[in-house]
Amino acid sequence: MTIGNVKISSLVALAPMAGVTDLAFREICRRMGAGYTYTEMVSSKALVYQDKKTLPILVLGKNEHPAAVQIFGCEPETMAKAAVLALEISGADVLDINMGCPTPKIVGNGDGSALMATPKIAEAVVSAVRSAVNVPVTVKIRLGTDEGHRNAIEFAKMLENAGVDALAVHGRTRAQMYAGKADREMIAQVVDAVKIPVFANGDITDGTSALEMLKTTNAAGLMIGRAALGDPWIFSEVNAAIHGKKIPERPGFAERLDIAAEQVRIAAGQKGEKLAVLEARKHLAWYLHGIRGAAQFRKSVISVNTLDDIFTSLEHIKRSVSEGEHQ
Repeated sequence: MTIGNVKISSLVALAPMAGVTDLAFREICRRMGAGYTYTEMVSSKALVYQDKKTLPILVLGKNEHPAAVQIFGCEPETMAKAAVLALEISGADVLDINMGCPTPKIVGNGDGSALMATPKIAEAVVSAVRSAVNVPVTVKIRLGTDEGHRNAIEFAKMLENAGVDALAVHGRTRAQMYAGKADREMIAQVVDAVKIPVFANGDITDGTSALEMLKTTNAAGLMIGRAALGDPWIFSEVNAAIHGKKIPERPGFAERLDIAAEQVRIAAGQKGEKLAVLEARKHLAWYLHGIRGAAQFRKSVISVNTLDDIFTSLEHIKRSVSEGEHQ
């Protein structure tokens, strides 16, 4: 697949998720087979005003290419300025515009999926950004704002005409948030309506669902989000399924926790121990999902304060689980 002049060697991308897809998590997912990654979304206003907390979010890994930087906002001029800055800081290959985030805080300001209710503003944003940068521009959208306003097909056509090089479509409306099932049939209609590549997103949880999504939608690529939380190995499974290879077995609990520890180490190297440890708590809870005694173990990791605390806690968990299995 190519997005503009950028070649994507894998059909499987890691979806951008605010507060989740930091550099460390993206690096782990790429090791497991995610061939295309996005930064967490960044506010165009915060970027233009040089907010100190915003700039580190844009840092890419040493070999993180191809990759996209994602920004959000609804003011064309500000978005254009932010797009230039985001690319200068990150060195990303693609500039992505978020028009799919459903959270009230984002939507309430007219950003994210709220732009699907204001297509003229969305078109102006894309045109301004397209004129400001010389890399491919992509957009992530949903099916619409709610069941009565599922305008993804018309919206996608407008975006294509405005100069967008590729789309990602989450198969739910803004009102659905993450409830219900993703509508593969409507994603397929979007794919049929445009000539640019489309990533299908929503309810891809394993190799089987990935193949079903590809078969139903005929999408150019797949985008995986929540299913990767605590399970970056899903990318290995989906890639194997796509290429007709044997599905690799999931690693044992010890390897899972070793990868979790590695992710925390990478994060600490990039953002410092204090912040890395604070943000690691939720990731560790995800990695512990499905392990016998997970509820009790989660209580122990959410109270950690240092890297040493994390590593000590994980080693204790490994010993406890191993001893339990051999009783």
